[in-house]
Amino acid sequence: MYDFAVMGEWLEFAVRWLHVITAIAWIGSSFYFIALDLGLHRDRNLASGADGEEWQVHGGGFYHVQKYLVAPAEMPDHLVWFKWESYATWLSGFAMLWLVYYMGAEFYLIDPAVMDLAIWQAIAISLASLAFGWVVYDLLCKSKFGDDNTRLMVLLYIILVVMAWGYTEVFSGRAALLHLGAFTGTIMSANVFFIIMPNQRIVVADLKAGRKPDPKYGKIAKQRSTHNNYLTLPVIFLMLSNHYPLAFASEYNWVIASLVFLMGVTIRHYFNTVHARKGNPTWTWIVTLVLFILVAWLSTAPKFQREEAALSGGALKFAQAEGFSDVHDIVLGRCSMCHAEEPSYEGVLWAPKGVKFETEAQVARMARAIYIQAGVTHAMPPANLSYIEEEERAKIVAWYRAAVGS
Repeated sequence: MYDFAVMGEWLEFAVRWLHVITAIAWIGSSFYFIALDLGLHRDRNLASGADGEEWQVHGGGFYHVQKYLVAPAEMPDHLVWFKWESYATWLSGFAMLWLVYYMGAEFYLIDPAVMDLAIWQAIAISLASLAFGWVVYDLLCKSKFGDDNTRLMVLLYIILVVMAWGYTEVFSGRAALLHLGAFTGTIMSANVFFIIMPNQRIVVADLKAGRKPDPKYGKIAKQRSTHNNYLTLPVIFLMLSNHYPLAFASEYNWVIASLVFLMGVTIRHYFNTVHARKGNPTWTWIVTLVLFILVAWLSTAPKFQREEAALSGGALKFAQAEGFSDVHDIVLGRCSMCHAEEPSYEGVLWAPKGVKFETEAQVARMARAIYIQAGVTHAMPPANLSYIEEEERAKIVAWYRAAVGS
């Protein structure tokens, strides 16, 4: 029998792995070049005409790196372009968004107690918001307002705060923070695709044609690269947040997200300053710690207390499937001591990943996860602490497969 749930789980794992790999490559090269550019010695009269240089040691070898403000007098035969890391990160991230939040919209994207949306409506809002973010950001950067980068970044922060609040008014808490990360990541990758790379191609084409490149293209690319530098760390936090209900299931989750962007600025400011040899601003770590403590405090604020919405669609199918009553009793007896509003298991202070199994609706909505975690595999309960029996696991498998008709 071809088990689509198992294959889907492996597909998600493969795409998530790809996303992490490409993100490491993109972030790694980005941080390296930011550090390299800030650390260049520009007080030397270089015979090559380069703007600055730096000697580095790594892996048993020495590297002599020089940067040309626009380009060297003659184009080298081969140029290494750093672009696919960004593109692959966004494409794999979008694939994850589709696999988890679009194909599982009823379970992960939509919360009827927040906004009772049809699946197509939720997906349309998601896609439109990503496009909206890039269009607004790009127009602001190209406007007169964008000539002052500090002023521009303050406005961009305000927009991010508004989007953080807006997402929590439309999607589930988990999906809201994830979407804010996707919103920001889309801007970052679009900067590379639509601005940084085209500007570099213009400079290369001018040099090959014997024309003197216009420095404005480098200046524009530098602005977008700086924005990406400060946005990277918050995006990582937001992408990880869906694993931690303390981040997404608080009444103040949008405030938490807003503060995370400030922590991204303080952390990057420290490293940028050190790399530029302009001091050691340890105060940034004090500010970061204060912000993190505030985030932790906000995370324990009252959780969303909403009335359970009526089941519909896929969840209703699982609730009506043969064997659901038995499975509900099994899950209630073997899992709800941890997966509850107030867990009774010693040492467990909140429901892992925000998943609760106290009502029939909650069990039905998490049917696929229950099937994978406790039916097909023995991942749950951890170390089988609640002594779930093989016969009970078999009932979970039979119930799920009866519901999906396989």
